[in-house]
Amino acid sequence: MKMRSVVPMRIAKIGYIAISTMFFAAGVWMFICPSVVAGIMGVFLGSLMIAFGIIKLTGYFSRDLYRLAFQYDLQFGFLWLVLGSAALIRSGSVLDFLCISLGICIVADCLFREKTAWEAKAFGLHSWWLVFLLAVPAGLLGLLLILCPTNSVFAVRLLGISLMVQGVLYFCVAVTMVKIVKNQMPDRMERDLCDFMEKP
Repeated sequence: MKMRSVVPMRIAKIGYIAISTMFFAAGVWMFICPSVVAGIMGVFLGSLMIAFGIIKLTGYFSRDLYRLAFQYDLQFGFLWLVLGSAALIRSGSVLDFLCISLGICIVADCLFREKTAWEAKAFGLHSWWLVFLLAVPAGLLGLLLILCPTNSVFAVRLLGISLMVQGVLYFCVAVTMVKIVKNQMPDRMERDLCDFMEKP
């Protein structure tokens, strides 16, 4: 029986870390330069959201050891792909769209991260509390994004802070909850399928 390939897991973990770093950098950029051109913001964040959607789908299908970090990424992967594509198309009123859509996405994601953190505690992962604590301010910032008036310097800076906190949260999720084991055996369903295919 062949061992499961860890390549998709590595791609997902490295991708999570890279995207979280880019989220944080984009947040810093938007906070320092709130007068950034909306079209540039839409193209950059839209592309980033599409990339993150692809990474999330890769993580979901990688079937990592704990099945914690990526367990809801099938739904959220498609959601990020849709939102990213819409941000690229709606370059005119992109700030309104980004604040509301990203706010909803962040709030929903943080609620699931809270659940994931509790499950990580049950698994015996000592750093579960870090994800749990980070998800609270990230979710509150997402809620503020939905409620705040858009087309203002405050909205851009709030979006920047939200991206920074979200970037830190995703980084912690990738580092603390994605366990890659080189000699990981396939699941029972995979073994049964392989045995069936190998039968003469």
